[in-house]
Amino acid sequence: MKVACITEDGITISQHFGRAPYYLVLTIEEGKIINREKRAKLGHNQLQATPHEEAPHAVGHGMDSASHDKHVSMADAIADCKVLLCGGMGTGAYESMRRLNIQPIVTDVHDIEAAAQAYINGSLVDHTELLH
Repeated sequence: MKVACITEDGITISQHFGRAPYYLVLTIEEGKIINREKRAKLGHNQLQATPHEEAPHAVGHGMDSASHDKHVSMADAIADCKVLLCGGMGTGAYESMRRLNIQPIVTDVHDIEAAAQAYINGSLVDHTELLH
């Protein structure tokens, strides 16, 4: 199984999904991390020229179809992953990942290794209250 972590440095989990420039993709087998691969990630800077429609407030930020298309572009690099660990993200991005069959987990654990181990152990909490 592959788990993606948003990161700026390959060591810590970034606090904002849209701004992070990389994914660190961990391959996990039999409860152990057997491979680490840093992948480039599209972000807000690269996608700011694309059309943006703001959904009605009742729908939620980033929930419109143009935002979903951006989230799909951001997720292309981790299409082979089952899980995405991040420190924060918008509700629209969270729902887009779910629609792509990638389980997003918003964590307050900053260290990638510690967060991955907590995920492996089944103790990593999804802090959806941190969605914006």
